[in-house]
Amino acid sequence: MGAVPASLLAPAAPLRLGISPITNFGWRFRRCSVTDVKLLTFVCNWCSYGGADTAGGLKLECPPGVRLVRVMCSGRVDAQLILEGFRSGADGVLVLGCHPGDCHYKEGNYVAQKRAPLLARMLEQFGIERERFRIDWVSAGEGERFSKVVNAMYDNVARLGPLELVDRKVEGSMR
Repeated sequence: MGAVPASLLAPAAPLRLGISPITNFGWRFRRCSVTDVKLLTFVCNWCSYGGADTAGGLKLECPPGVRLVRVMCSGRVDAQLILEGFRSGADGVLVLGCHPGDCHYKEGNYVAQKRAPLLARMLEQFGIERERFRIDWVSAGEGERFSKVVNAMYDNVARLGPLELVDRKVEGSMR
């Protein structure tokens, strides 16, 4: 993997998740008409993180409001983390893992895949549109796919606009 500058590993704003988000990999930021949309993206350590690094190495465009959080496996991202992400100021949450069958832990991405429809339904019960959450797969060598998935999700969330939750004022939020 390419070297990630230390300045990019520091969070732009702390999250209450107890983990430090990675802001970017030196991507070339694209111009956005809606710059205040925040997309929290969980990337698995073994594939998607490498995909993000590859995208940065290729200088692919990425929206400025994307925040990455490196996790060991997409199967470890549970509902509480996603809800806390929304509560902390994210307008959308994207979970990226290894392609099915390529999981370092054999079944983690299958767990995440099974959990996704339930999470989407649960989010709707909290008044959060289903389109603000997505799970997808990116391998370490798929920098272009990483950029395409992240940009598509960002555009989708930007079209929906910022998420307005009543109980959203959290100290140390993404805003």
